[in-house]
Amino acid sequence: MIALSLAEIAEVVGGQTHDIPDPSVQVTGPVVRDSREAGPGSLFVAFAGERVDGHDFAASVVEAGAVAVLGTRPVGVPAIVVDDVQTALGALARHVVRRLGATLVALTGSAGKTSTKDLIAQVLQRKAPTVFTPGSLNNEIGLPLTALSATEETRFLVLEMGARGIGHISYLAGLTPPKVGLVLNVGSAHIGEFGGREQIAQAKGELVEALPSEADGGTAILNADDPYVRAMAARTKAKVIFFGESGEADVRAENVRLTDTGQPSFRLHTPSGASDVTMRLYGEHHVSNALAAAAVAHELGMSADEIAVALSEAGSLSRWRMEVTERPDGVTVVNDAYNANPESMRAALRALAAMGKGRRTWAVLGKMAELGDEALAEHDAVGRLAVRLNVSKLVAVGGREAAWLQLGAYNEGSWGEESVHVSDAQAAVDLLRSELRPGDVVLVKASRSVGLESVAQALVETGAEGEVSAR
Repeated sequence: MIALSLAEIAEVVGGQTHDIPDPSVQVTGPVVRDSREAGPGSLFVAFAGERVDGHDFAASVVEAGAVAVLGTRPVGVPAIVVDDVQTALGALARHVVRRLGATLVALTGSAGKTSTKDLIAQVLQRKAPTVFTPGSLNNEIGLPLTALSATEETRFLVLEMGARGIGHISYLAGLTPPKVGLVLNVGSAHIGEFGGREQIAQAKGELVEALPSEADGGTAILNADDPYVRAMAARTKAKVIFFGESGEADVRAENVRLTDTGQPSFRLHTPSGASDVTMRLYGEHHVSNALAAAAVAHELGMSADEIAVALSEAGSLSRWRMEVTERPDGVTVVNDAYNANPESMRAALRALAAMGKGRRTWAVLGKMAELGDEALAEHDAVGRLAVRLNVSKLVAVGGREAAWLQLGAYNEGSWGEESVHVSDAQAAVDLLRSELRPGDVVLVKASRSVGLESVAQALVETGAEGEVSAR
């Protein structure tokens, strides 16, 4: 974080200082909520959770070098006491962002946020120092913590914004007001919580409503291929840039194809020129992500050639997202188990089909959460798609939703041993160990709550070290 005195922080967050001998002492290190990350010059934010109370770690973080604790009660060490820690954290982030000279880029969407954020960061880093959301810490706690990790040298701050209801993105944008706002898509993720795509579009569009006007430098970057997103142009006073494969897009892709290994290649067109891109990432769905990143980079002054080189060299920065491991025995394990929704599930299956040309393919799939009344139809549709894409074997893992996946495959014509329903991750691992052959490609994907990453990890470890169990 940029250096701030404890007195200034207390004023910004409306807090009272306790046990602080010298309020002019500065916080020069990071702002952290995990006591294990506390170090010299840091500020520890003490959240009181259901199982762990951060205030209990006050003495240990100060011993580790933290300057003070931000909490809701005195703790016997230097502390700034506030009524609500989350509100105070947001106020501090807002204050720091206003002092920074950085351009703030915010993005949201139903699918692909984290992968696109990672691409944007890797492209912009070639131009100037860039700070970006680690993983998918995109909520009311993770977002301000990311913003507070910026320094005086930071020129671009790239923040992923998630939402589980109307008003969430407005709140986040109020904490860290963006200059550039990107909306990727409106899909089925969390549709059970929102109630429908129209409500999701309403929530995601709050980002473009929060942007400054075009005269004040605001830019909305919108997906021309998604009608819900394209319609958001009417909800902003900012300059509008469209990306996509549509001919009306300002930043678009032509001649899209997949390499023999399933990596997308295309001709990138921007208002400033065109250049060829061949990505290291897997799956055609990354073309849209790459175009979104290219539109941001173009708007911030990068040439088509610079963008194309950066996109071609960019890798995956966040774990369990189309994470490809080639085992010594020739089995390819694709760990995409961080999360799942109908759109990302379809994209992953298409990537599996592309990667598996001439090879046996396995789709190890589990529940897609938070689909509400759409759950049965969406799981059935994914099972059917696996058959249409000629996936060699579907392994549906779990309870009711897994049964729906297999039912969809069965109704599409997957009989005999082409699909199987197993109870849990260990059963899936046992099955795969007994039946995998050299050259097979295995995709593992489900919502985060299912924990199917254990299947992928067990398969990778099996190939490297011999028999292990799923954890």
